[in-house]
Amino acid sequence: MADLKDRVKTGIDNAADAAKNATDKAANATQNVKNDGGNLADRVKDNAQNLVDRAGDFAGQARDKVQEWAGDARSTLENVGDRARHIAGDARHAVENAYDTASDSVGDFGREVTALVRKHPLPAILIGFGVGLLIGRTARVI
Repeated sequence: MADLKDRVKTGIDNAADAAKNATDKAANATQNVKNDGGNLADRVKDNAQNLVDRAGDFAGQARDKVQEWAGDARSTLENVGDRARHIAGDARHAVENAYDTASDSVGDFGREVTALVRKHPLPAILIGFGVGLLIGRTARVI
């Protein structure tokens, strides 16, 4: 009878140890995911900011080039008359307005993405992970 009692006690002790080990592993895994998630959220934020910066730079270069072209067009059209100069000026203003609007929109988008990632870091991490998997899968197929 004592032998059975000792075996039951040993079995309970082994089960308790196994449960404790599983709990410790889950806690460690959760901490690792939390740490990786923070790093991923920072990388997502940095990449989004880089994208916004690049878009702004590209828009600035496009604006400069369009202004250069508008200036060239203006000098070429000076002999054509006031009407041609007026059209070139209107085109330049329209491009500047379009640039300003696009720049504001890109900036707002970047701020919204940053705020969204900060507000919901775990879903952002999971979305980023999913997109990464899709890109990796696509790259592997190609």
